[in-house]
Parts: sequence; structure tokens; C-alpha cells
Amino acid sequence: TCANSVCSAMARHAGPRLPLIVKNLIPTLNSVFDSQRVTTNAFFAELLNSNVVNDLILLETMMDNMTGRQKDACMLVRMLALRGLGNIASGSPEKVRKHGAKLLASMVNGMDDKDDPHNLVALEAMSSLSKLLDHLEERDIQSMLLHIAIRIRPFFDSEQPDLRRSSIVLFGNLTKFSQSNCEVFFEQILNGLVTLLLHLQDPKPEVVKACKFALRMCGPNMGCEGLCDMFLNHLREDRSLHYGEFMNNVCKHLMQSYPEMLNRLILTNLFYFKSNWVDIRAAAPMFIGFLVLHVDEDQCQQVDLDQLISGEW
Repeated sequence: TCANSVCSAMARHAGPRLPLIVKNLIPTLNSVFDSQRVTTNAFFAELLNSNVVNDLILLETMMDNMTGRQKDACMLVRMLALRGLGNIASGSPEKVRKHGAKLLASMVNGMDDKDDPHNLVALEAMSSLSKLLDHLEERDIQSMLLHIAIRIRPFFDSEQPDLRRSSIVLFGNLTKFSQSNCEVFFEQILNGLVTLLLHLQDPKPEVVKACKFALRMCGPNMGCEGLCDMFLNHLREDRSLHYGEFMNNVCKHLMQSYPEMLNRLILTNLFYFKSNWVDIRAAAPMFIGFLVLHVDEDQCQQVDLDQLISGEW
């Protein structure tokens, strides 16, 4: 907040002096003191939120220096560097396309950070990538689309609500780029579908909101008009959801369009019988019940009843 206030004031009133200030601060990015590297990165990250860096021809210099901090020993420095790179979407959106490949690589590297025990760097990478996506070239994102979708999937069930929310929002945003690779990405949608539907019962409202968004975004890619319409009409942010009735109708459409998916959907739900969240634990058997209710008798043969009754997976 302090860095934000200082940067806002400097962007408004100290524009002509900023190039010299930035030049004098750059050496501290390599300081032996973590506190100096953190402070400078926080300042640069907020400065990149303003178009003034573009006007003063500072963007490339600052971007290169922030990119260079991705291997910093201090986790907070790495996190702030990603925040700064993501802020380019606000400060200089017209420049994102030009530097898309480099920015995307930085975000993917952040998600794959190996020294990030609490996933704070990954969280920043996911949040920043969501901001950048609207300004990236499709060709840049296409090559990394599958890797990102697979990488963020485990975060859907994270104990940290921010990680659940950010990963699910990012997944929803990724669907914009799935048209030219629809078969491959459709598989990722199917892999995440049960989780997104169950987390509509998440204890955190911000995660529920993220699931509604992601499902609305997934709908057009699922090849089922009825399901798409349900997601668009019933999962609006301003509309309350009658979960049981909604899931009954969702399962009806799923079994009409993808009856061969029954066993796969059941197996995924069985995993949530042991969920830490009571409402999700309750939703999973209801989900299975509605699936079995709406499937044809012939398709029911694929269900392993012993496994289902025991609740084992």
C-alpha cells in the first residue's frame, strides 16, 4: 500500500525525474540485502502499473530487470517481479502483445517455481497471467495452453482459498484460447468438470464466484447446447443457485451427451467422499445419484457397484 501510494504520487508529479530515479535504483536489484531488493521490486512493480513508464521509455528496461529477478534467492522478490510483469497489462496494455512470449514464459516459470512451499509465487503467476491473457497473441498462448491447464489443476482443491480462486479463474480465462485446439482442451475441461461443479458448494464465496465464471466460460466448448445454456443462465454472479435442482438437470444433460463418461465421472466424485469440506463431501454422492438416475440402463452396466457402495476409489 505504501509503495502504491508513493508510486502514484511520483507518476503524477515526478515524471521527468523518474528515469534518473530508476537508473539509481537498478543496482539495488542485485543488493546482498533482501530488504533492499524487496523494496526496489515493490516500487518497480507498482510503477509498471502506470503508463508513465511507457511515456518515458522505461518499460523495456524495467521489464528486463524484473524478468532477471526470477531466479532471486528471496521468494518475495520473485513474487513481486511477477506482480510487476503482470501490472504491464494495466500500465502499458498495448505493449503486452509485443513482449507476449517473454511475459508468458515468466508466468509459466513462476508456476513451476521449485522453492515455493506455500505456492505464493505460483499464486502471483496465476493472477498476473489472468490479467495478461486479454492482451496476448493467441499463437503465444497456444504452445503453452495444455501445460498451464495441467499445471494449475491441482490448485483447484488447495486448502488456500486464494489458490483455489486464482487457479479456477485462470482456467476459465484459458478457455478463450481453446478453439483451435478444442479436442485437447476439451479433455482438460472434462478432467476439471466434477471439481468445478462440486466447488459451487465451496465454503468461500469468492471460490464459488470463480467456479461460476469458469463453468460459464467452459460451456460453449462442451458441445452440448443444453448444458451451455444452463451454465449461462443459472450461474450468473447475481443469481442464487438451487444446487440440487441445478445438478439434477446438469446430470441429465451430461448423460444425454456423454453417457460413456459415467464411470469416469463417478470415480472422480468418489475422491470427494473424503473431502475436508462438509458441503462438498455431501454434494459428491448426490452428484453420483443424479448421474445414475439419468443414464440409460445399458450404460449402467459400466458402474462398479461394489466400489460405489463401499465409497472406495
